[in-house]
Amino acid sequence: LSDIIPLIEKYLIDKGFSEIVYKNASEIFCSKKMDLLDYFLFKNAYNSYNEVSFVIPVSKLGDDVTANFVYGRRRHYKYSLKQNLFFKELITDDEVREFHYVLCENLKKFETKPVHTCGEILEFKNKRLKENVRFYGVYKNERLVAGSMVFLFGKKVFHTQYLAAHPDYLNLYPMEFMDTNMIKVAKDSGFEYFSFGISTEDHGKVLNEGLALFKEGFGTEYSVNRTYYKEMC
Repeated sequence: LSDIIPLIEKYLIDKGFSEIVYKNASEIFCSKKMDLLDYFLFKNAYNSYNEVSFVIPVSKLGDDVTANFVYGRRRHYKYSLKQNLFFKELITDDEVREFHYVLCENLKKFETKPVHTCGEILEFKNKRLKENVRFYGVYKNERLVAGSMVFLFGKKVFHTQYLAAHPDYLNLYPMEFMDTNMIKVAKDSGFEYFSFGISTEDHGKVLNEGLALFKEGFGTEYSVNRTYYKEMC
């Protein structure tokens, strides 16, 4: 590594690049420790910032996954069980389009849009990542009220890329219903970790406390995502 990093930098400088940004994989995704790479990036004067990721070691859960939840999260899940909600994997393109619509409606309150267009998500599903991406949803009276896009990293990490509920149905607690069922899917499928992803903003400087508290309610542990960057002359 002491020889490789300077060679990579020289190659990128020769190609006209002015900055390197390297996102280090969180330890839960790695088969080996990354400490040595961390050291050599530090030694080569890379700056870094950290983001907090929330994960559940589902391989350690008992038969009742809700036993790991805080009281309020268990109570909301039990309430959702009385609302005639239905959980299923989303298989067809139309189901995924409906999910993307719910995702867009969910993000309107933040005056933003999903990072991926519906077309890009369908390309993931049908071509580029079809072995590694899944979609799940919650229905009320045949209407999709919550959904999630999930990336599968081998049999190690069940990672939720998007989690969204339609604003008109939040009183039914569809998120608790969906997340609990997906945790069960991850556990029954033999994954080691269920990943909620990060809850930080502005390169880790801001913790979204509401989102963090929601995820913590499912009995999460924590993992750090570290990003390195360096400007090159």
